[in-house]
Amino acid sequence: MYQDRYLTCRDCGCEFVFSVSEQEFFAEKGFTNEPGRCPNCRAARKDQNRRSGGGGDYRQRRQMYPAVCASCNKETEVPFQPSGDRPVYCSDCFRKTQSY
Repeated sequence: MYQDRYLTCRDCGCEFVFSVSEQEFFAEKGFTNEPGRCPNCRAARKDQNRRSGGGGDYRQRRQMYPAVCASCNKETEVPFQPSGDRPVYCSDCFRKTQSY
């Protein structure tokens, strides 16, 4: 059913093989598009995204908000905007409250 196909990488312009096993894998996963990059360019792009903090399609850095710990009064940052109606703890004091 499948046959090895030769594709051209959109980044480097080199020809690469889209093998039968890769095509079967793509079909099994439900992928409808062919790979646009050769294995070397895919690996380089993945490595670049990993080193840059995963920007683009990957995770974005979480926004942090300044707060003062309700237990030790230390200035800290939390991943949510404090509303003022509940106590906010630094990571050390939060761990202490969770151990009970």
